[in-house]
Amino acid sequence: MSMAAPPQNEDLNKDLGFGSRVSQQSRQRFLNRDGTFNVERKGLGFLRSHNIYHWFLTISWVKFFLLIAAAYFVINIVFAFGYMLCGTDALHGLEGYSVDRAFLEEFFFSVQTLATIGYGRLSPNNMAANVIVTFEALVGLLGFALATGLLFARFSRPNAKIIFSNNAIIAPYRDAKALMFRIANQRSNQLLDVQAIVTLGLLETVNGVTSRKFHQLSLEREKVVFFPLHWVIVHPIDETSPLHGFTKERFTEADAEIFILLTGTDETFSQSVHARSSYKHEEVRWGVKFTDMFLPTDDGIMSIDLRKIHDVEDE
Repeated sequence: MSMAAPPQNEDLNKDLGFGSRVSQQSRQRFLNRDGTFNVERKGLGFLRSHNIYHWFLTISWVKFFLLIAAAYFVINIVFAFGYMLCGTDALHGLEGYSVDRAFLEEFFFSVQTLATIGYGRLSPNNMAANVIVTFEALVGLLGFALATGLLFARFSRPNAKIIFSNNAIIAPYRDAKALMFRIANQRSNQLLDVQAIVTLGLLETVNGVTSRKFHQLSLEREKVVFFPLHWVIVHPIDETSPLHGFTKERFTEADAEIFILLTGTDETFSQSVHARSSYKHEEVRWGVKFTDMFLPTDDGIMSIDLRKIHDVEDE
């Protein structure tokens, strides 16, 4: 199987930003299910290629709080050692303590100084200890301000939590078939003007040259104004579809990958949010249909069971 650059007249806007060389050679999925890109960037140092502020905003909540707690304990341990190095008379009120007990007391004195608590039982007793207290007070003010800012930024940053069905399906649709997948808003907030862009990547051979081509799929509905329930995104497979005439085997041989980009407006923040995901060919099921998610109701209120968003059944 030969690989060559795409013709010069090919629309470069259709490669989704991966580049023709990458899209021809890679057999891995380009876009992971969680929306991250399956690429590596090398040659830059850690500090040049990473933004610490952005990293703190995007890591999980568990990692964030563990890092804050770890930094808090490490800082107090370092200052406790600093007080020990100032001598046995560094802190007034430590007379007669063993080394282990003295270090523990100095650690808790550091906690009180860093948090500006100051119970008063211990106090600096020489110049070296006073210098360390001064420096630690400054570290505490800056550190707590930084941690508070990061915490507020994480809470105030709008983002979308969209549930994508585990599988896309090829199912009967009207008098033909269609590619479908389901999405729902995981949160109770409202998203408005939600728009979907779905692109299909296929390996295609033209004049003996195999390359990956990208096709933006036409959708039954590309946009919904309101998104209170769920949305089945449908691409009808008609004569104009790049999937027209495809079988499951041909779909697999073409190393198909379906890319989804969702954009919308978070009503709470009045700001744009987005979500992205993808389906590889092995995550597309043929000959099934989605299970109905709507629940019977006696009060006339529309209701769905989000636990069924991934469920499929035979045609």
